[in-house]
Amino acid sequence: MAKKQDKNQTYSAKDIYVLEGLDPIRKRPGMYIGSTGPEGLHHLIWEILDNSIDEAMAGYADNISVEVLDDKTIRVSDNGRGIPVDPHPQTGKSALETIMTVLHAGGKFGGGGYKVSGGLHGVGASVVNALSTHLKVEVKRDGKLHIQEYAVGKPQGGLKKAGKAEGTGTSTTFSPDPEIFGEIVFERKKILERIRQQAYLTKGVKIMFADYREEEPFYYGFSFSGGIKTFVEYLNEGGEKFIQRDVFYLHKETEQGEVEAAIAYTEDIEVKEMGFANNIYTIDGGSHITGLRSAITRTLNDYSRENNFLKESDSNLTGDDVREGLIAVVSVKLKDPQFEGQTKAKLGNPEIRSAVEVSISEAFKEFLEKNSADARRIVEKCLLAAKARKAAKAAKETVLRKGALEGLTLPGKLADCQTRKSEEAELYIVEGDSAGGSAKQGRDRKFQAILPLRGKILNVEKAQIHKMLANNEVKSLIVALGTAIADEFDISKLRYGKVVIMTDADVDGAHIRTLLLTLFYRHFPKLIEEGHIYIAEPPLYKIQSGKKVEYAYAEVEKENILKKIGGNPSIQRYKGLGEMNPDQLWETTMNPATRTVRQVTVSDAQEADKMFDILMGSEVAPRKRFIQVHASSVKNLDI
Repeated sequence: MAKKQDKNQTYSAKDIYVLEGLDPIRKRPGMYIGSTGPEGLHHLIWEILDNSIDEAMAGYADNISVEVLDDKTIRVSDNGRGIPVDPHPQTGKSALETIMTVLHAGGKFGGGGYKVSGGLHGVGASVVNALSTHLKVEVKRDGKLHIQEYAVGKPQGGLKKAGKAEGTGTSTTFSPDPEIFGEIVFERKKILERIRQQAYLTKGVKIMFADYREEEPFYYGFSFSGGIKTFVEYLNEGGEKFIQRDVFYLHKETEQGEVEAAIAYTEDIEVKEMGFANNIYTIDGGSHITGLRSAITRTLNDYSRENNFLKESDSNLTGDDVREGLIAVVSVKLKDPQFEGQTKAKLGNPEIRSAVEVSISEAFKEFLEKNSADARRIVEKCLLAAKARKAAKAAKETVLRKGALEGLTLPGKLADCQTRKSEEAELYIVEGDSAGGSAKQGRDRKFQAILPLRGKILNVEKAQIHKMLANNEVKSLIVALGTAIADEFDISKLRYGKVVIMTDADVDGAHIRTLLLTLFYRHFPKLIEEGHIYIAEPPLYKIQSGKKVEYAYAEVEKENILKKIGGNPSIQRYKGLGEMNPDQLWETTMNPATRTVRQVTVSDAQEADKMFDILMGSEVAPRKRFIQVHASSVKNLDI
């Protein structure tokens, strides 16, 4: 629970431990923030936000704010204890300057700084400082306001006292360096999602967001007293109905650390599992997720046998059987988290696995025994999943035995490229024969292949593999990719290093794009994880004034071009790719030197998958709510 405690007078400079210098950060930023693209840019915000969340987890802060001050500047503030400003015994500088300029300096290595923390083990603030053209820290502590400013990680003067201050806390304002990140674009949606996630994980903390980039400022706030139990309900928004009356919830202190978990089953077949360690989302799971899965599988098998749902001759339910329709969140807090990789994609602590498994097994068993009606519905769903798994396996084996993909030549509609080097080759998936014709004529045959798909492909939301393999459009795509599917999937056989989805800039195009993203997310996740899937961004407008032609890819860009040109230019609104001649399509959307393509991330695919749930699921209320919210902008609706 994030509630304010008395200020800890023992949190001072002696609690800040120094390990090594700052020099490597600007030379190899990717080692510290994952990449220098959009993910790395936003990672800077997460690092400073994590420090404020650490104060909330320690019980010293209950108000945090994240502000986008302008196109280049972010400010993160909290009402925690304030970073110590007294002289540091090892460096001779203030503790604040030590934290901001020395790699591996922070209150997270020992002493009385933090019991648990989620920041980059103390390197986060210094990394952000090193990768920012300008950074300012304001600390309210001991009734005074202390300020220090930095440029590219170097102090611009010493620590200054700037008068009196009420309360305590830290405010960090920074501008990421465009020499490191190229284009600086802060994505409101991405920041809001992160803030929402942190508010669920830290019960009672209030996190405010403000965006001042537009004439009318945008404000939004989050605070959830229900914690991750409420998070599970949010994750199901727009999905199928819960089959249990209440979400299972556990919160327990163990010797290995704090364990919090929430579990619910829906009528859906999709699985949603999320694991967090010290409030850090471990996208690749780890020991806590392993413990969660083991606990659920073992508990449901034991309950099913004890209550005669499973007979002696029946085989046990598998992990896949008990996870169908599952929405689960597990959050652990431990003193010394061992993450794999600098960006913390996976938790490695073996001791937390047993803590999670034992804690959830005991509590989930009690939940099932006390809620027999819910337990029956859950077990019956698992048994149905087992039955469907066996039937689907038999059907798939029959289809594969008949050679659904074996011996098939490349589809006739595929205009292949000349290169046989997959790292050079690109496959453009386009909608319809008209766009396909323009793309085939406009492409560079050496390395660009074109696969037109007719109409909207099969909805793979709930389709079994054997049904998918009977669909000609899906089959053509699988054969063109070369990887096969399911158990036969082999990414080393991928024929194209880049797979580019190129659809019209309208609602139908967005729908087809979402269907394709859902297909890749559900059945070819490795292609997304390893960065092979891209989305082409064709222009919306052609603006011509005399012989000068410019293309606008968004409404705001169109307005800026019109202001610059003046006069009465002709404006053509492209409704579809087929309206462009081959030269225009090459120049705007296919030429590597001038095109705009966006690499699809796992989070992009998850978002598309969730939107698909809302718009195509059986629940009417979320769909109605979505349409009401977006009704005014439906002509630009992007599913």
